[in-house]
Amino acid sequence: MAVFNLTPSDPSTFILMGIPGLEAAHVWISIPFSMFYIIGLLGNVTVLFVVGKEQTLHKPMYLLLCMLALTDIGMSTSAVPNTLCIFWFNLKSITVGGCLTQTFFLHTLYTMHSAVLVTMAFDRYIAICNPLRYATILTNTRIAMLGLVGLIRAILYILPMPLLLSRLPFCANRIIRHTYCDHIAVAKTSCGDITVNRIYGLVIVFLVIGLDLALIVLSYGLIIRAVLRITSKKAHQKALNTCTAHISVMLISYTSVLLTTLIHRFGQGIAPHVHIILANLYVLLPPMLNPIIYGVKIKELRDKVGKHICRM
Repeated sequence: MAVFNLTPSDPSTFILMGIPGLEAAHVWISIPFSMFYIIGLLGNVTVLFVVGKEQTLHKPMYLLLCMLALTDIGMSTSAVPNTLCIFWFNLKSITVGGCLTQTFFLHTLYTMHSAVLVTMAFDRYIAICNPLRYATILTNTRIAMLGLVGLIRAILYILPMPLLLSRLPFCANRIIRHTYCDHIAVAKTSCGDITVNRIYGLVIVFLVIGLDLALIVLSYGLIIRAVLRITSKKAHQKALNTCTAHISVMLISYTSVLLTTLIHRFGQGIAPHVHIILANLYVLLPPMLNPIIYGVKIKELRDKVGKHICRM
């Protein structure tokens, strides 16, 4: 293990401390973390496999579910394996390049995740409020283009983060009190002025969470108004089931990240381990719960998954 025993003063590495104050419980904490990660991985891979295999599911809504599954897998895989290495093997060192790369991918994937949720809200708005034109407005090609736009937007938003971090002078004691390289957590190890990093972080929070959430709320406000006007009980129930699944996923995704952001910015009196655990939950809970929610709520997907399970 001596090869991994790098000191915090090594100029080419950072030291990730895991969850401060709960070091003795790292092994126990790793049990739910690893279970959530594996369940999320299996659930999202199942969604990708079933949608890929079933021609009848090659529709815009399921293409969006696949995009969501890919961002969920990427987001959790960017952080959780590294966290488990800290918990299980005490492998706390990470190179500066590795840390900045992790920061970029984590934040890019979350921004992309948010863009997919906005597109899903738009998809449901068209499907319920303008069903006769749904097939002409939202084709698979158009959804793929919207996904590409979301990816480009995410890269353009997040690319300045590692660039701003790379210009900072870091202290000799390069200890990051976190389980992964979060943008502000890394910036706080600097001996220099991090005002620009803080301001840019707030701008991204406003653009990604604030703007995207406002668009989602607007879409679902219009959807709920349209659903309440549906006279057919069966159509009314089907629309409500689909909307419930989407709203549940959005509440889980945005609540966890909003809590993390607010506590990080304004919760100075809150114990550090509470913030770190919440920050890990937003890369663990949505990827685990999203495929379960859609599998339970969307009958067509549930039936296809059941069919493939019965074949095994």
